[in-house]
Amino acid sequence: MREAKTHFATENGQKYLAQLCKHFAHKIDVIQTDDRGELKFSCGTGYLQARADGLHIRVLSPDETNLADTKSVVEDHLLRFAFRENTGPLDWQPTG
Repeated sequence: MREAKTHFATENGQKYLAQLCKHFAHKIDVIQTDDRGELKFSCGTGYLQARADGLHIRVLSPDETNLADTKSVVEDHLLRFAFRENTGPLDWQPTG
């Protein structure tokens, strides 16, 4: 398995967590609790956690190709929802 993580600094972490989970729930299996979300894509799984300092994101996939796809879909949607924050691409770090 391949894994990567990133952090999106924002005061609206909870808002973006809710938006992402609600959006994806129409297409894939999503588990959401108060401050956490799990997005089960065919290419991998995204784990979201809203904290006071922003939205922490971890993705897990079976290989590098699927990992890139999982990172891309999560990042693309988050940056669309957060367009007013004028942020650049996320800085993904490999883990494990």
